[in-house]
Amino acid sequence: MIKHGTLVRASGQSHQDMLIIDGKIAAIADHIDAAAHPQATVIDASGQLVLPGGIDVHTHFNIDVGIARSCDDFFTGTRSAVCGGTTTIVDHMGFGPKGCSLHHQLEVYKAHAKDNAVADYSFHGVIQHINDDILDEMAAMVTEEGISSFKLYLTYGYKLGDEDVFKALERLNQVGALTTVHPENDAAIAARRSKLVEQGKTAPKYHGVSRPLECEAEAIARMINLAKLADNAPLYIVHLSNGLGLDYLNLARGQQQPVWVETCPQYLTLNETVYTREDATKFILSPPLRPQAECDKLWVGLEQGQIDTVATDHCSFLYQQQKQPQHADFTRCPNGMPGVEARIPVLFSEGVMQGRITLERFVALTSTNPAKLFGLYPKKGCLAVGSDADLILIDPAADSIHRHSELHDACDYSPYEGMKLKGKLTMTLLRGQIVAKDGQFLGHAGQGQFLHRQPFNPIVELH
Repeated sequence: MIKHGTLVRASGQSHQDMLIIDGKIAAIADHIDAAAHPQATVIDASGQLVLPGGIDVHTHFNIDVGIARSCDDFFTGTRSAVCGGTTTIVDHMGFGPKGCSLHHQLEVYKAHAKDNAVADYSFHGVIQHINDDILDEMAAMVTEEGISSFKLYLTYGYKLGDEDVFKALERLNQVGALTTVHPENDAAIAARRSKLVEQGKTAPKYHGVSRPLECEAEAIARMINLAKLADNAPLYIVHLSNGLGLDYLNLARGQQQPVWVETCPQYLTLNETVYTREDATKFILSPPLRPQAECDKLWVGLEQGQIDTVATDHCSFLYQQQKQPQHADFTRCPNGMPGVEARIPVLFSEGVMQGRITLERFVALTSTNPAKLFGLYPKKGCLAVGSDADLILIDPAADSIHRHSELHDACDYSPYEGMKLKGKLTMTLLRGQIVAKDGQFLGHAGQGQFLHRQPFNPIVELH
């Protein structure tokens, strides 16, 4: 039983008590008599906010990117997640063997997560190539496996050309799935990178130069148009880092096209100046960090409801062993940063406590909207009778300093080291079980459950 807290939903706030039975929210009322439930553990949430558990729909745990394997597996990654207030993750699976089926990687990743995951979990299907077999396989992935979103890449080793992108959009639309895409113009990036290498410009500061925001924005615009041609297929853009891409998305939405977009804390709170630091390789990721003006545009997008979700793209590599040895050549440095444990605290502090977004908007971005877009609502993402009792408690009056030494991942740094945070996460509950309290992990490997997600809802209404 949780008493005396302020319950925060995407639709509003209320001062109410909550009763949890068998992992579900059983009752919400202005007053619930503790004496009537003598066996209940009572949590006094006076002065605290009670929110739905966070849902991070963009992680990369246990991923092999060819030149390195990430240091967080499904135990350390989800342990870090719950300690940061995230109770559900939807992981973007890595590429499998050339020519493999969609089901192949799903089985590989289910094995990675089973008996290891602390948080509840699902996966996005990963599309490496397109042929009739892959197109035919998509329906069973949605209906039988509960995988109702798929990722395709416009860059990297298994990038898809426009013809295959169009075929994927068209078929995924038909089978009730949402297409998510990593949008960058691969040809332009390759040409710019080759020129920089020829000129000996391989220091970390040239990583961003090789992948300018126009490469990302062009790919976003191209995807929007291809999705429109594919019978108005629903489209979700991952890790948006710039305002021009957001302009294109707003233009499409103005024409009633079903497009949605996520950004990440790093694109809101960090900028390209870090690439001149001695530890610049910590911040090599794609898309790269942008000028501060782009961060400011994304904050406006969050406030005005133009950005739908905030995820992390958590893809952690050890700084000392995997990143820093490549300081002299950014092209050989594995791309990615940790962040799953920092998402809720950093966005709460920089967004809510700085007055940039409301509490309700915070809940929408971190929990409710992801649940609705990715087939988890109302089981997840809301405070309602019958929903899973995935909850976090935040004390808005407490302050802290973000230190990696207090985190629970397997990495050796945090990109937010030393950040002063207003508001403090005090407790995380997964299906009614306390899995983290006051910075201490109280869960165990294997308690996370695989989530069979619903098909994509084409008339989804977000907050």
